[in-house]
Amino acid sequence: MNDKSDIRNNIKQISITESPSEYENLEQMSIKELLSNINNEDAKVHVAVNQALNQIESLVERIVKRMKKGGRVFYLGAGTSGRLGVLDASELPPTFGVPDNMVIGLIAGGDVALRKAVEAAEDDPNKAWIELQEYNISELDTVIGIAASGTTPYVIGGIQQARENGLLTGCITCNPNSRMAEVSEFPIEAIVGPEFVTGSTRLKAGTAQKMILNMMTTTIMIKLGRVKGNKMVNMQLTNKKLIERGSRMIMDELGLAHDKAKRLLLLHGSAKKAIEAFKENGIS
Repeated sequence: MNDKSDIRNNIKQISITESPSEYENLEQMSIKELLSNINNEDAKVHVAVNQALNQIESLVERIVKRMKKGGRVFYLGAGTSGRLGVLDASELPPTFGVPDNMVIGLIAGGDVALRKAVEAAEDDPNKAWIELQEYNISELDTVIGIAASGTTPYVIGGIQQARENGLLTGCITCNPNSRMAEVSEFPIEAIVGPEFVTGSTRLKAGTAQKMILNMMTTTIMIKLGRVKGNKMVNMQLTNKKLIERGSRMIMDELGLAHDKAKRLLLLHGSAKKAIEAFKENGIS
């Protein structure tokens, strides 16, 4: 029978994200020790993402070109990875004022899987492609798989069939040389190492995936003209806080009093439109 070190080595050859934690006897640690050790592990995420910057850049450059021509982005994922994709996609319309069908997150098991695990949903390699076809996809669209392990059949099947049909494909994984990366044109590999709790990829792997998604879509939106200077001038005015933020943007840009800036904002529906209208006409 193999000793513990042999078992560790064998598992690491299979999957870094499934390999044993570098910490033992977690239940015996104090609260401070647990928090400190988790924080120490999280510090490794920035380094891993930094090392993947060239991969991220290659994919984003190609996405921007396609989206300027009307292309969309689709995320495919299961579990935590799927939820992160849906989260990123859902935050773009209010933040940047884009249509809710510009970036779409698909999760194995459907919307119910956002709150509860759906048994075996991620094991069907044909389901994602069937779901993608419901959106009348075209060669201008991009499909990005998100899977910490890089082995999820739902994601791999979707990417593989999308690529075969001429779509741009990429992925975000935390294992090197995975099957998902193999079938993707532009894989992104953020190797964060074993999780603090063995196999719990909602920790470092999830954090890395969220960071990369943030970087990608923020960069894309800036390059699509959805940001002016450093401000979200196209954000949706869905609450008092955002109306106040938009009013301040107009005040800063045009030197108007608060009440006039707010009236201008509400009249035109976004800070960008309000500023453009004022500069063009000189009146509110």
